[in-house]
Amino acid sequence: MRRNLYTDDHEQFRDVVRTFVARSVVDNLDRWEADRLIDREVWIAAGKQGVIGLSAPAEYGGAGQHHDYRYRNIVLEELARVHATSLASSFSLQDDIAIPYLAKLGSPEQQARWLPAMAAGELIGAIAMTEPGTGSDLRGVRTSGRRVDGGWLVNGTKTFITSGINADLVIVVTRTDTDGDTPGLSLLVVERDMAGFSRGRKLDKVGLHAQDTAELFFADVFVPDANVLGELGGGLRQLVGLLPLERLSIAAHAVAVADVVLAGTLDYVNERRAFGKPIADFQNTRFELAAMATEIDVTRAFVDRAILAHGDGDLTVVDAAKAKLAASEMQNRVIDRCLQLHGGYGFMLEYPVARAFQDARVQRIFGGTNEIMKEIIGRDLVGRR
Repeated sequence: MRRNLYTDDHEQFRDVVRTFVARSVVDNLDRWEADRLIDREVWIAAGKQGVIGLSAPAEYGGAGQHHDYRYRNIVLEELARVHATSLASSFSLQDDIAIPYLAKLGSPEQQARWLPAMAAGELIGAIAMTEPGTGSDLRGVRTSGRRVDGGWLVNGTKTFITSGINADLVIVVTRTDTDGDTPGLSLLVVERDMAGFSRGRKLDKVGLHAQDTAELFFADVFVPDANVLGELGGGLRQLVGLLPLERLSIAAHAVAVADVVLAGTLDYVNERRAFGKPIADFQNTRFELAAMATEIDVTRAFVDRAILAHGDGDLTVVDAAKAKLAASEMQNRVIDRCLQLHGGYGFMLEYPVARAFQDARVQRIFGGTNEIMKEIIGRDLVGRR
């Protein structure tokens, strides 16, 4: 069935993104993987071409397309087409998490101070939730802020922080009510040069090698009141309200990557011969391809519906969890089966399917593990909050 998700305006934007990818991304992919770090220059180039900053308000230099996720989906599709998974994930953090947090929760002064540079790719954002030993349990956050004159002294450790090395500002989930019975979490923005803020090692991951992921340390970091994002003590509620977009991003990326990997596998099985004929001539191969194509199309239909629901302001926490759960599980199944059809070559990192296999595994973990997604969906089904 033909997709009717995009308008002519969206397809014109695709041409812009495709040109950016050809000029600034393709020739750098292997080097980024080897260096385990993405150059800041590509962020600047993306800002100039309007490939990032899509969710930032127009008055702050962005595209003002926060509600129309179809533009962001095109970026994900075009980066998936060249297997730029790490870059896609990094841009998603900027446009689907960091910028929306500031656009929704930030004061006019905060937005004017940070959003123009973020939309231009000059300022890279990150969000620090996870801590050693807490995982998905935000109520277990130990990083704390102690009230002092004019602000807060922040102490604690965060880990698995995407863009942790490159980030210029980090939205830190911090416990600001250590004496109360409630979590009392707040969002405090820590800037690059604040005294006491340091970065640990660049973490060595199974996949997404080019994307910088790091440990962050806070030792009596003074964060002024002007850097409190949103309502003091309202961090947990604010996080819950913004997580659906992050999960939609993960789901959309999963569909885009699975589609590209299947297309590459179709080429491979038509070219590769075994027992005197193309692998595609074996019934088992065709059955596998048929099953995968169907899985992708069915999942895409739900994710497309979620994209449109987001645009209408109707994307629920539960539907976002369903999209993330279904798409990330589908992505991993499809890539695993595509790798199998490649045989031994599929295990060689020179083949895109092998890198895709590595990169896909984390999709079932970040943005809330898939077990958490099941809990969200299950609680809704049985009438629990």
